[in-house]
Amino acid sequence: MNRSLEQRTLALIAGISYLIIFFAAIYANFFVIASLIDAPLSTIRQNPILVRSGILAFLITVVFDVLIAWALYELYKQHVLSLLSMLFRMMHAAIMGVAIFALATIFTSTTNDTILRQVDVFNTVWLIGLFFFGIHLMLLGNIIGKPKIIAFLLVIAGFMYMLDTAAHFMLPNYQIYASVFLALVAIPSILGEMSFAIWLLAKGGKQ
Repeated sequence: MNRSLEQRTLALIAGISYLIIFFAAIYANFFVIASLIDAPLSTIRQNPILVRSGILAFLITVVFDVLIAWALYELYKQHVLSLLSMLFRMMHAAIMGVAIFALATIFTSTTNDTILRQVDVFNTVWLIGLFFFGIHLMLLGNIIGKPKIIAFLLVIAGFMYMLDTAAHFMLPNYQIYASVFLALVAIPSILGEMSFAIWLLAKGGKQ
């Protein structure tokens, strides 16, 4: 295969995978997890298909996370940090897979408190994974170099993911500042990762 064509294909794979993760994560978090938090037992009993589809959506994000890790490694493998970046993203995907197990066990739960504890376990384990994801983003920002604004946003997003995870465990009164940390993570992350996905689809891999 022509190298320029191969590079373009890898960029498209990564860009499309980013979009799939984006929409799957929105559905799983803002529809499924939100429903479990608002009405734990009734959601499990009255709408189990919603919960099962949410678990499937999270599994899909893990699959495409691995696909992105591979595609970006192949796309930038000449860079000395590329392998390290891929490994940290793979760590995040593996930890996310473990976190999903907590959701898969809630169908045998019989009380609201039990369900909410399982959701809390899921969120905590995922939070640990996001620390390693943050390292991946910081490395990725250094790897891609250009466009500079996207590279900068990825580095900032990565640092904020790490800072947020550390704050969760280090600050006993984290909930007081939760909305601030959410903004600090969400803004550079959404802008950086979505911009990168669009750039991959539009220009990635082109000579």
